[in-house]
Parts: sequence; C-alpha cells; structure tokens
Amino acid sequence: MGRTNPTYRDALRAIEERWADFRRALRRRDQPRFDQLFEYAREHADASGLLNHQNPVLPALFSIDIEQEARLDAHEERLQELEAAVGAGDDHADTSGELDT
Repeated sequence: MGRTNPTYRDALRAIEERWADFRRALRRRDQPRFDQLFEYAREHADASGLLNHQNPVLPALFSIDIEQEARLDAHEERLQELEAAVGAGDDHADTSGELDT
C-alpha cells in the first residue's frame, strides 16, 4: 500500500533541485528572490498536495501568485495610509491660521 505519487513537498524539492543551475547563474542580488519564490510555494504545500496535480509546477506558480497578491494588497493598504497621512498634513497646514498675501 505504498504511495504511487511522491508527496508534493518531495516534488517541489525536486523542481528546486532541477532549477539549481539556473539559480547559480543568477546575479547574487536575484538569488534571494529566487529562494523567496520557492518559500512562497512551500507555504502553500498543504493545499497544493491536496490538489495532487500531475504537474506540480502549476500549484507552485499559483501559490507564488497568491503570496504576491497578498504583498500587493499590503503595499496598497500602506500606500493609502501614507496618502491619508499626507492629506491630513496638508489639511493641517491649510488650517494653521496663516493668511495668504
């Protein structure tokens, strides 16, 4: 009663190993980014494993997309906060009591 398919985590590890030469060829500044993409895929390994897709690259890419969407959402929220703070600062300057001449 052995498994006929490797676990998703095993498949993901194998994909990362196949891409090792590509990683080594990247500029040093891009290697941590490459590693981060696989970290994103590992963060969703449980869901990806339940899918049991024939091509484990597809759930990995979708997992990366989910994490990047979350990062975009966080950046958009932060941008809105900063814009609101700048806007509040502008309002404060307008009501400071200074007269235009």
